[in-house]
Amino acid sequence: MSEDVEAPQTDSADAGWAAPKSASESLIGSERILNQDEIDSLLGFDLSDDEVSERTGIRAIINSALVSYERLPMLEIVFDRLVRLMTTSLRNFTSDNVEVSLDNISSIRFGDYLNSIPLPAILSVFRAEELNNYGLLTVDSNLIYSIVDVLLGGRRGTAAMRIEGRPYTTIERVLVQRMVEVVLADAREAFEPLTPVSFTLDRLETNPRFAAIARPANAAILVKLRIDMEDRGGRIELLLPYATLEPIRKMLLQQFMGEKFGRDNIWESHLATELWTTNMEVRAVLDEQQVSLQRVLDLKVGDTLMLNATPDSLIELRAGAIP
Repeated sequence: MSEDVEAPQTDSADAGWAAPKSASESLIGSERILNQDEIDSLLGFDLSDDEVSERTGIRAIINSALVSYERLPMLEIVFDRLVRLMTTSLRNFTSDNVEVSLDNISSIRFGDYLNSIPLPAILSVFRAEELNNYGLLTVDSNLIYSIVDVLLGGRRGTAAMRIEGRPYTTIERVLVQRMVEVVLADAREAFEPLTPVSFTLDRLETNPRFAAIARPANAAILVKLRIDMEDRGGRIELLLPYATLEPIRKMLLQQFMGEKFGRDNIWESHLATELWTTNMEVRAVLDEQQVSLQRVLDLKVGDTLMLNATPDSLIELRAGAIP
């Protein structure tokens, strides 16, 4: 016994809905998805070399408020002088072969720098007396152990022993403090041709929260110095907030030492020469009197005005209204 089974017929309305669904699926499939490199380029983040590469994309907009240190060209000359001075003074301090090199100078927000300090480290807060503000000098753990090793007669060719998870001892802090004082003395000498600035060590900290010398959003100049003592060494980072440098900002804008802004010596001498040869009308005032208007109206031809001046009285010369 057989039954005739009818095949299900597709309703015309269902067919109308099916077509757009397949079209949307094909549209989604044709959309191009950005890969990670393109997303990083759009946002302006490059984790590989964030400091050296130029910031682009959204990050460039975020950091547009920062002032580039290149607008203060004299800073590079000052810190280059600091490197030369430190090379000599640290050689005398350690009695070892010390090489100091300038890694880079960059602008950074103060809060970002505090969060990026690799701990453990010793943070030296110093005061710039003439500028009436503070700066920060960070000594990393590698340099701390290297300095202690060198000053206490460690054997050459062996890496400095590092013991993690313990605070710095009094001996380590005292030796680092002596090194920091040497660096600050060199910094004072580096700024000397530009302007006299005395850098005085205020305190040593190991917690970045206690070394806050500016607001987190404030811009600052970060100078990274590398110190190598043959097979030992480490980094020193010098941070100066823009508020500290503001009193000498005009000096730091110079392209070279002693540059004068808006002055032309040739024009000054020419102007002085012309002023000496200029003719000017000068009046000699013998005496002045205040009389009533009635007396002036009563004056007639031949009347005599008696002056209070004598042959020894001073005569006032006037150019216009200027005596």
